[in-house]
Amino acid sequence: MAGWITLGVILLILIGIIFYIIMIYNGFVALKNNINQDWSNIDVLLKQRFDELPKLIKVCEGYMQHEQKTLEAVVKARSMVNSAQGEEQKLQAQNMLTDTLKSLFMVVERYPDLKADTGFRQLSNRISEIEDQIADRRELYNASVTIYNTRLDQFPDVVVARTFNFTGRSLWKIDPAHRQDVDVSFKHS
Repeated sequence: MAGWITLGVILLILIGIIFYIIMIYNGFVALKNNINQDWSNIDVLLKQRFDELPKLIKVCEGYMQHEQKTLEAVVKARSMVNSAQGEEQKLQAQNMLTDTLKSLFMVVERYPDLKADTGFRQLSNRISEIEDQIADRRELYNASVTIYNTRLDQFPDVVVARTFNFTGRSLWKIDPAHRQDVDVSFKHS
């Protein structure tokens, strides 16, 4: 009789351990899917921004004949976004596109007629709105990645993560140049 009780206790412990492992595994799957959803939400906004850029460039071209380098940089960055492969390359390409857009908007300050153009104002407002939404989604994405990566390193989750080949994800990082003060000049060239 004692043997059956011992066997029953061992079976209950094993079943408990199996259920615990399943819960950890399912937690990782849920976190991974949340990260994918967060990235997908960012991707929708990035696509919207990507689609708006040709219209913005078209409006700017008529006013900014002397700023060809700036416009070419935006076009090149847009092209890099289109051809980026893998998570890291996509993040870098998107950061470059953000940089070139900032440069474009800084150059626009020298063209009051362009700033007054209704089409330009609508497009720049739309892109600024999208940029704000992207920034919000990046925060959510980074929060999800941080939770996931933390769980990957915690015991006993690390055992399950390694057993089932769950790997860490990259945070969306900004270029260190974005942390520097911006030099603002009100002189016209």
